[in-house]
Amino acid sequence: MPAVETVRGPVDVAALGRTYMHEHVFCLSTENVENYGAGDWWDEEEKVADAVAKLRELPARGITTIADPTVWGLGRYIPRIQRIAEQVPELNIIAATGLYTYNDLPFQFHYRGPGTLMEGPDPMTADFVRDLTQGIADTGVKAAFLKCAMDAPGLTPGVERVLRAVAGAHRETGAPVTVHTESSSHAGRTVVEILGKEGVDLGKVVIGHAGDSNDLDYLMELADTGAILGMDRFGLDAINSTADRVGTVAALCERGYADRMVLSHDASCFIDWFGPDPATVPAFAPNWNYRHISDDVLPALREAGVPDAQIDQMLVANPRRYFTR
Repeated sequence: MPAVETVRGPVDVAALGRTYMHEHVFCLSTENVENYGAGDWWDEEEKVADAVAKLRELPARGITTIADPTVWGLGRYIPRIQRIAEQVPELNIIAATGLYTYNDLPFQFHYRGPGTLMEGPDPMTADFVRDLTQGIADTGVKAAFLKCAMDAPGLTPGVERVLRAVAGAHRETGAPVTVHTESSSHAGRTVVEILGKEGVDLGKVVIGHAGDSNDLDYLMELADTGAILGMDRFGLDAINSTADRVGTVAALCERGYADRMVLSHDASCFIDWFGPDPATVPAFAPNWNYRHISDDVLPALREAGVPDAQIDQMLVANPRRYFTR
């Protein structure tokens, strides 16, 4: 069997086991941490130890792999993840490359690349390919998939350029793609249209946060392109309740789409978007944690008539196929 790169090195795809396809370890602004965190709300040793404890809850529940789509814009820092991965050897952590923005590009790309002052090939694509083929910085860790985003602002010039740069890296390497999408605006339609025209194999594309929608027609339309539906925000009940998410997954399974769905939470050990207090997220989203699918969602899916074979399809077979090159 082919291998997939993880933070600790290559792993046979057949050994990935049950996989959550969209989980962050940390979502952080590096500049925020460096300038305003140390000595105040960010204690490196404390946060690493907390992450180790939380991630150990996954293999204890039979989950042996997570795909972590934390890229530039979300605070990717691989040395910290390496420290954590070494302390949770039962769990594979798969790193990503790409760029996360809803609007503009970082200034490092404003004046270089197609349609800019310094016209030429997009340097983003070269950066992404380097992460996938040589490794991320000097860590020795290779990314195994690509990540970008399209949210409520829609197809802004910056977002479109990232999408096309990601497509270029996919064409060059065959690496699969995950795209954060805003389901209320049916952003997935635009994503599959652009990526398809750019020559991306849509069977290697996860439409992230598709599970925020209960619009079966929209979801089946996406899945019929060959794309994979990211039913990956279980626990974010403020966006879509667990009951509705379960009902939608069960309805799609009944219609024959279990082979085009993956499950996850989009959770993290710590995210600085909601301020420094670690109690904030549990207060407004008590189920938004790594335990929720195993403890609550899988029993609910079985109660809704989803057989174990289809659960294994979503948790084992589909991630394995996604990462097979």
